Amino acid sequence: MPPNFYIKNIYIRMIKEIIEAIQDKKGFAITILDLAKVDGAPTGKFVICTGKSTTQVSSIADSVREEVQKKTGEKPINYDGYRNSQWIVIDYGDTMVHIFLPETREFYRLEELWSDAETTLIPDLD
Repeated sequence: MPPNFYIKNIYIRMIKEIIEAIQDKKGFAITILDLAKVDGAPTGKFVICTGKSTTQVSSIADSVREEVQKKTGEKPINYDGYRNSQWIVIDYGDTMVHIFLPETREFYRLEELWSDAETTLIPDLD
């Protein structure tokens, strides 16, 4: 089995676990930006979602970190934003997870900033 196959499967599994962890805490408006073919992109993928309160944003971030580590063994390289929990970012190297309050997401508009990226919208569960 070629090494790239193994890496790709881990990567796909991590995205799946991230999405499930977000949905488990009722995160919504989940968007995946594939930045692999975008010049100057800081990473391969962004997973972006929204929480309704700072408490929910923190809870979603905790869920992502815990579930990804439990189910894939991967720990984030870094994470930031817990101080005010308006925007928490979790860095997994090739994937970065962005968890926003609605008004903060609207202000930064990552989807527009990286509009060259292939975009996948994940339907809300509720």
